[in-house]
Amino acid sequence: MRVLVTGATGFIGGRLLPALRAAGHDCVVLTRNAERYDGPDGVDVVEGDLLEPGSFDAALENCTAAYYLVHSMESPDFEARDRRAARNFARAASAADVSRVIYLGGLGETSEGLSPHLQSRRSLEGVLRDGDYDLTVLRAAVVLGAGGASFELLRQFVERLPQFAVLPLPAAVTTTCQPIAIDDAVASLAGVLDAPETRGETYDIGGPEVLTYEELLLRVARATGRTVLTVPVSWLPRSTATYCLDRLTGIPTVMIASLIEGLDNTVVVRDPCPRDLVPVERTPVTVAIRRALAE
Repeated sequence: MRVLVTGATGFIGGRLLPALRAAGHDCVVLTRNAERYDGPDGVDVVEGDLLEPGSFDAALENCTAAYYLVHSMESPDFEARDRRAARNFARAASAADVSRVIYLGGLGETSEGLSPHLQSRRSLEGVLRDGDYDLTVLRAAVVLGAGGASFELLRQFVERLPQFAVLPLPAAVTTTCQPIAIDDAVASLAGVLDAPETRGETYDIGGPEVLTYEELLLRVARATGRTVLTVPVSWLPRSTATYCLDRLTGIPTVMIASLIEGLDNTVVVRDPCPRDLVPVERTPVTVAIRRALAE
């Protein structure tokens, strides 16, 4: 099957391509700068920009399926940019007679008042559904892997702590989440492509454990050899947490703020992807953390 992967230079897309190639698919990559693209061998590279209609039509030629893995969290106006890019893609994919599109969105219930970042991911589902193809949506929370924004934020933060530390944290760190290992997320994305029954469906994907953000931070700290005592407090402003993380990590400020805002939202699996259709063995959180740290 000939498959287009957008966002192929990103955290998820860069790992998905080898999995698709291993499954025997013919892959096309869309990138804004073909000369700087350094991906796996055996893929066709097409230059284009989803924000520029007509610039990327060639990438969709003869493609049966396409992955939409584009998000622009680093831009202050990311919501508007994301909608425009998704709208352009949906129109072009429909015109090219693409049969199905697979999109990776975010977990979280709209009734709980999603953060701007999660709301943007959810709104993109609506934009992509307007296309004339079958849309499969996978929703994930924190993806544990080297290079992922959420994991890198945790890793860089704890690695700058002393061997023993007492940390006041925003009370929202007691919110629950269901992290997933990067390998499991990639296996799920690749697996639904070869499962026709998943056409037009929406599934939640996550690891085998539900834990709080506080517990996740402590797991990462322990894996790096730190002893950390945490104290969730209601008086700690989000702006203070954002400032501290900005000073201690290399993650862009806009991205940090978006992730901090998302702490209020419970992100756990409610509608899992059927394992008989996509048999993915779920990796324990601690194992996923150790693998990510080893990369």
